[in-house]
Amino acid sequence: MLNNAFLIAIKEIKRNILRSFLTILGIVIGVASVIAMVMIGDGTTANVQQSISKLGTNMLTLRVGQERRGPPREDNSAKPFTEEDISAIKNEIQNIKAVASENSTKMNIVLGNKSTTSSVIGTNNDYFIIKDWEVTEGRTFEDSELNSGKPSCIIGTTIVKQLFAETDPIGMNIRLKNLSCNVIGVLKSKGAAAFGNDQDEIVIVPLKMYQQKIKGDKDVSSILISITDGKLIDNAKIEITSLMQERRALRIEEPDNFHIRDMQDILSTMTSTTKMLTYLLGSIAGISLLVGGIGIMNIMLVSVTERTREIGTRLAIGAMENEVLLQFLVEAIVLSTLGGIIGIFLGATIGYITVNIMDLPFILNHQIILISFVFSTLIGVFFGYFPARKAARLNPIDALRYE
Repeated sequence: MLNNAFLIAIKEIKRNILRSFLTILGIVIGVASVIAMVMIGDGTTANVQQSISKLGTNMLTLRVGQERRGPPREDNSAKPFTEEDISAIKNEIQNIKAVASENSTKMNIVLGNKSTTSSVIGTNNDYFIIKDWEVTEGRTFEDSELNSGKPSCIIGTTIVKQLFAETDPIGMNIRLKNLSCNVIGVLKSKGAAAFGNDQDEIVIVPLKMYQQKIKGDKDVSSILISITDGKLIDNAKIEITSLMQERRALRIEEPDNFHIRDMQDILSTMTSTTKMLTYLLGSIAGISLLVGGIGIMNIMLVSVTERTREIGTRLAIGAMENEVLLQFLVEAIVLSTLGGIIGIFLGATIGYITVNIMDLPFILNHQIILISFVFSTLIGVFFGYFPARKAARLNPIDALRYE
């Protein structure tokens, strides 16, 4: 009986092919929108995770002042860190992989008649370990350069493109405002970070040089700390907090005048935000599935009206009400399921094209595809039941007289 109902349903769809296509269009658009939105959202989430991981693995950032929302900024009301704090963390805290200062400012970088604005960071060689950043050309700083503050610098690929073009930058001198600096290395390209800034637009100099010739003091505004294992980050935060409270002579009741930022916390926050936006957009797109369901119900009601005499004939020669109900219910389910299948392929195609255009990772969410398919089928059951019940309850005599 079910097989016969399915064959009749296919025959009816073929007989009114244009109407059938327009009927399932709402389902197709709904399913395609949900799948495409989720694919784009998942790709964005993965891209954010990759971008944040580029900032450093198992990394803690120790900053002056109490923690504030928004982008990091210096707090001049609190006592800055010193190089002795860096040494203390490295020597007294367990499971430390690397510790580096991060003093930074924006400066005008000049070579001949070319110039650009870039971040200039004063630090040491541990910075490259923490940031997982390779020097592809040249070398890192020598101890003599770190200890004396000799004007030497390592530059990002964006600086190379903007100032040097095809010229080899190693051994050349650039000016940081009025300060001449010898280029000793070029960093491997990292591209844009999670917040859109170009990580390759950077000039790295020894901390001593930054303090003596750029900033004019011995302060350290922030300290980067890399932990050997991500599982040990919480213990390291407790130990560092205790050490800094002791070194900064804070009383028990006195609030900390420093704070520690964990990259895992930032990653979790960003990931949860992008996922929430993804499923919010997917839910909004899913509304068109309901619109498609209403379209199916409307067309099935029209179909019942058009086939009233046929229904009356079937009932008159002995067809059961359940058989008629099943026939129209199967037609509605076939329509919605067909729309779901077309929508899945269309959504996956749109999502694939979009993530490639946006340069995002391609992630096919099988769970969403399955949910969309099941949901589209259930819409056929739900919205097809009322027209099917109306057809099954027709009076055979009235149906045969219908014109």
